[in-house]
Amino acid sequence: MSESKPIGGKIITKPFIVCAVLVAMAGILIIKRFIFGIGAVSNLSDGYPWGIWITYDVVVGTAIACGGYSMALLVYVFNKGEYHPLVRPALMASMFGYTLAGLSIMVDIGRYWQAYNLILPWFMNVNSIMLEVAFCVSLYISVLWMEFSPTFAEWLQAKGLKKMLDRVMFVFIAIGVLLPTMHQSSLGTLMVISGKKLSPLWQTGFLPLLFLISAISMGYAIVIFESILSSVGFKRASETPILGKLAGIIPTLLGGYLIIRFGDLILRGKLGLIFSFDFKSLMFIVENVLYVIPLVILMNASNRKSTQKLFIAAVSLLLAGSVYRFNAFIIGFDPGQGWQYFPSFAELMITVGVISLEILAYLIFVKKMPVLPDVKHA
Repeated sequence: MSESKPIGGKIITKPFIVCAVLVAMAGILIIKRFIFGIGAVSNLSDGYPWGIWITYDVVVGTAIACGGYSMALLVYVFNKGEYHPLVRPALMASMFGYTLAGLSIMVDIGRYWQAYNLILPWFMNVNSIMLEVAFCVSLYISVLWMEFSPTFAEWLQAKGLKKMLDRVMFVFIAIGVLLPTMHQSSLGTLMVISGKKLSPLWQTGFLPLLFLISAISMGYAIVIFESILSSVGFKRASETPILGKLAGIIPTLLGGYLIIRFGDLILRGKLGLIFSFDFKSLMFIVENVLYVIPLVILMNASNRKSTQKLFIAAVSLLLAGSVYRFNAFIIGFDPGQGWQYFPSFAELMITVGVISLEILAYLIFVKKMPVLPDVKHA
C-alpha cells in the first residue's frame, strides 16, 4: 500500500488568490440573498422552483463528487485492493463536493430559517422522495467526514486515535456505500414524478437506474481527472498505469448505460424525437455524443496507456453526465403556462464561488495533509 504525504509548498499562490476573490464575491451575494430574499439574486419562479443551484451544485455536483463512492465500491465491495492509493484523494473530493452541495441547498431554500423542520417527525412527508434525498445526503456528508477522519489523525500524529478509527471504519464504509446508492438513484426519481412536464427524451421509469450508473461512471472519471491534473499542477509523477487499469472498467458501464438509454427510447416508440432537431433534440445529441467519445477511446487498451487520451475521456465523461443532468432537470423540463428560466448573473457567480471554495479547500488539504499518494511507491 502506498504512503500518502502532504505535497508541501506555499498556500497563497495566484490560483489561490483568484479563487479567494471569487469566493468573497459569492459570499457577498449570499448575504444579499439571506437579507433581501431569494428573488433578489435569482430568476427562480413558481414554474422553475429550482435552477442552477440545485441542478449544478447538488444534482451535478454530487455526481462529480461520487469518486469516493465509486472507489469504495471497487476497493471494499469488489475487493480490488490495488486501487487503494486512489481512495483517499477521491474521498476528500467527495467530502468537499457533498458538503458544499448541502450548503448550497440552504441558499436555495426559500424559508431557510425553517430548515430544521426537516428533522421534526410531525412535519415529515414520509411519502416524499425529496425527504429521502435530504436525509441520505445529510447523513452521507457526516459519514464522509468520518471516513476521512483517519487522515486528520495522521496529520495530528495521534496514533492511538488512528488505530481506534481504523477498527470501526468498516461500519462507515458500509454506510457510505449504501447512502449514495439510494440518493443518486432517487435524484432520478425526482424527475419521474414530474410526469409529462419532462420531455419523453428523458422521462422514463429507468431514470433512477440511469442516474445511478452515470454517477458511478462520473466518479471514476473525476478520479482520473483529478489525478492527472494534480500530477501536472503539482509536478508529481504520473499515475497513468493505475489510472489506465481503472479506466478499463468504464466502457462496460457506458455500454450498459447506452443500451438501457436507447433501448428504452425504442421500446417507448420515442426514438424519432431525436431527429426533430429542435433545441431539446440537439441537447440530447450533444449529451450522448459526449458519452460515446470516452466509450470509443477507452475500449482501445492502448489508449488507456496514454495520459492525454485518459484525460480527454475523463473530461468528456464528466461533461456527458453533467449535460444529462442539466437536460433532465432544466432543458427537458417544461412547466407550461409560458414559464421560462435562465440563471441570473448572481446565481452564476454564487455557483462559481462554490466551485472556487472547493478548489481552495483542495489546495490547503493536499499541501498540508497526507492525502495524495507518494507515487514512487504506488
